[in-house]
Amino acid sequence: MLELLFIIGFFMMLLVTGVSLLGILAALVVATVVMFIGGLFALTLKLLPWLLLAVAAVWAIRAIKSPKIPQYQRDKRFRY
Repeated sequence: MLELLFIIGFFMMLLVTGVSLLGILAALVVATVVMFIGGLFALTLKLLPWLLLAVAAVWAIRAIKSPKIPQYQRDKRFRY
């Protein structure tokens, strides 16, 4: 919602200052891309503790469970 208000306010301020319509559209595209990247960065920082917890859980499970030895060797699969 705040992003939409930012875009509308940005558009209106550029319109009031006398920037051409093409300049306004280019500025809106750039502002949208910058805000999208900023939002993804903020989301990554917000989810970082959970991502680290998931990595630690997988590491712990793999460390506790011993890997099973495969029934066959890859290079000897077709030998009879």
